[in-house]
Amino acid sequence: MDLEALYRDLHSHPELAFTEHRTAGIVAERLTDLGVDEVHTGIATTGVVGVLRNGDGPTVLLRADMDALPVREQTGLPWASTQTVTDEAGNAIPLMHACGHDIHITCLLGAVESLAASRSDWAGTLVALFQPAEEHGGGAQVMVDDDLYEKVPVPDVVLGQHVLPLPAGMVGAHPGPAMAAVDTMEVTLHGRGGHGSQPHTTVDPVVMAAATVMRLQTVVAREIAPHDTAVVTVGTLHAGTKNNIIAAEATLGISVRSFNEEVRQRVLEGVDRVIEAESQASGAPQAPDREWGERYPVTVNEPEAAERVNAAFAAEFGADNVFDPGALSGSEDVGNLATAAGAPLVYWMLGGADPEAVRRAVEAGTVDTDIPTNHSPYFAPLPQPTIDTGVRALVVAAREWLA
Repeated sequence: MDLEALYRDLHSHPELAFTEHRTAGIVAERLTDLGVDEVHTGIATTGVVGVLRNGDGPTVLLRADMDALPVREQTGLPWASTQTVTDEAGNAIPLMHACGHDIHITCLLGAVESLAASRSDWAGTLVALFQPAEEHGGGAQVMVDDDLYEKVPVPDVVLGQHVLPLPAGMVGAHPGPAMAAVDTMEVTLHGRGGHGSQPHTTVDPVVMAAATVMRLQTVVAREIAPHDTAVVTVGTLHAGTKNNIIAAEATLGISVRSFNEEVRQRVLEGVDRVIEAESQASGAPQAPDREWGERYPVTVNEPEAAERVNAAFAAEFGADNVFDPGALSGSEDVGNLATAAGAPLVYWMLGGADPEAVRRAVEAGTVDTDIPTNHSPYFAPLPQPTIDTGVRALVVAAREWLA
């Protein structure tokens, strides 16, 4: 299989959560061509799972996510995405694989190809799961709720990887809490609309929203101990239609990240208190409304299993190419697949940036500005050695249980 050509094609044709129909079709076709015993499609709308049975032995689940983001690509690559979708208002929304899920798909298909071609070297059952909607919609849990483990074997271990802007060729898993929990919400602040020239007749939700945004910054800064970690981000703020109209409401999109349940609850309580208090302070005619979005738990790598995988990586790639990424403030829903199965999880990080570019940026102290991160319109993993390393990492990790 020409994995680089596959990657370029996937990158050029990104699809949003639960609409990954083209991607799912390609995945299902490739799995069938590889001689996988079972190919299950349509799980959680667009999820695809291949099952490769090879005698008695453990069951290993390898996971890749498939969805892209509403980002206008600015990489300038020959295979850059120019895809758009139309929203309900008729606006064109640009699409991009800005988080590297195209790399994840490519590597997992490559790993299936490798394991299918070497059945004499291992025993057990491989479950290759291609998940929709990691970015929006909690696709892992939706697959579980769609009777995933009644359709495919329950795994003894769940394995996966995520590409990051670290030097390509490097891999590593952090034992224990590895990625933060996330709680997202959309908050509607209610005002009383009117003419911009008569603010005294209104309750201005824009001012209310501005005060709320600023006050929310104190929840972590003044209520969370320095040795604890949490993040509160207001990612969206929408209000009004014209500069001389005071709107009737404003909406905030809020994201909270945390690493333990006590801190999580303390932050959420603080956020809730600030929203209520600023609404009351502004004389809002009614209390704010809240609508929850993604709520993923802390991604926890089972320590013994993570150390086992890291040792296998050291043997495969050399100890110098295995690193501990530490606990990352990004969030993932892959843990829901492991929790539902009662199985340990190992989720490692895969370097995807040009090593020389990273070296120069480190020396110049410009990593934050010169090395694009996930979700950036400039994020573009180096195809090689990223793909080759990702394939080998999945195979090596799976063989730790399948050998």
